[in-house]
Amino acid sequence: MAATTLCLPRAGRAISRDLTYKWKTISLQPAHVHFFATGRSPPKPREYEPEKPLVSSRPKTSQDAPLPSGPRPQRKQEKQEKQGFTSPLQLTEAPSIADRDMISKRESGVTEKSPMRLRMEELIKEKQHEIVAALQELDPSHKFRTDTWSRPAGGGGISCVQQDGAVFEKAGVNTSIVYGTLPRPAIEKMRVNHKAIDPDVDSLEFFAAGLSLVLHPQNPNAPTVHLNYRYFETMDKDGKCNAWWFGGGTDLTPSYLYDEDAIHFHRSIKDACDKHDREYYPRFKQWCDKYFYIPHRQESRGVGGIFFDDLDVEEKDQEQLFSFVKDCLGSFLPGYLPIIARRKDMPFGEREKQWQQLRRGRYVEFNLVHDRGTSFGLNTPSARVESILMSLPLTARWIYMHEAEKGSREERILGVLKQPVEWV
Repeated sequence: MAATTLCLPRAGRAISRDLTYKWKTISLQPAHVHFFATGRSPPKPREYEPEKPLVSSRPKTSQDAPLPSGPRPQRKQEKQEKQGFTSPLQLTEAPSIADRDMISKRESGVTEKSPMRLRMEELIKEKQHEIVAALQELDPSHKFRTDTWSRPAGGGGISCVQQDGAVFEKAGVNTSIVYGTLPRPAIEKMRVNHKAIDPDVDSLEFFAAGLSLVLHPQNPNAPTVHLNYRYFETMDKDGKCNAWWFGGGTDLTPSYLYDEDAIHFHRSIKDACDKHDREYYPRFKQWCDKYFYIPHRQESRGVGGIFFDDLDVEEKDQEQLFSFVKDCLGSFLPGYLPIIARRKDMPFGEREKQWQQLRRGRYVEFNLVHDRGTSFGLNTPSARVESILMSLPLTARWIYMHEAEKGSREERILGVLKQPVEWV
């Protein structure tokens, strides 16, 4: 007999037909129901006694052969399968690649033998912590807000943002981990640069990990800086990597040009490049000048740095490229902290602030119209929009038909933005 639900008065009240009593619903087992119905305890169940077989007096025939032996549950399972039933174990989905990676990290940690996706994830989280700590020392009174978020399909990220601080109007340092599935149109597009991707599949599992940073200082004499380093791979259903590549770079965007700042920044990133390949800096510097160009303004966003994308096995092996990315990340703080330390307390007036706002308007135009990273992020399912648009300044300005005065500092920076300079 199944459990039964009865309405009983609250504790301490006698059972009555008076409907003014307050009732309480409880769940009763069969024995309780028997007691309330009869006032007696339920009878004890009789012990099972097998029935004696009936003896037939007719002679045995071939039809009396014993039935095939076998465990009863097996015959029941076969009957259920014929009727379309599935066992509970068959209904359980296999763990996703994100789930298996999480278990691996929890049980074994991340080592040099771990998949590259886990090593890249660990690297960017370590660098995020290091960079945020260094920036916090510049302005201890304004704490970074830290938000940790997750994605339904796997992965997530950490967003560290400071707004209206003494040094930075807005500063964001974000990590993002994405697991997902690429549809066939995306696969065909990626195969242009990555022939290792299987062309005969309708979908592919993918993993992406990246560290993004944008710092917009309060002082117009201090330059905005951007950094992004990322890793992307496609996988089969078992999580085995079949194509991978690295991308990234860093660039400086001043409102007012100080040659020594641009030289220091470029020399720092060149030293990191030269450790791995002396062709990297000139090649990636030119790529940066070309990428961060605003066609409708016919000027660059800033004074450049380096930019690269789609570096895979055709460039160098995976370990060499991973080491290159680590050294580029390691060069950021030595390349930028001396600059912000020199400029953050310099005097400025309303004219300088207004020019800074105009230059930030150009920054917004590039990010929303031309930047591939912003476009990819906003078009990714379940994207965290606040983290993607973290790169935008807190304030910007557009003045109709504004022109810089001839011979001014504003005109000088415009000349450099229209014709890139070789700084080192």
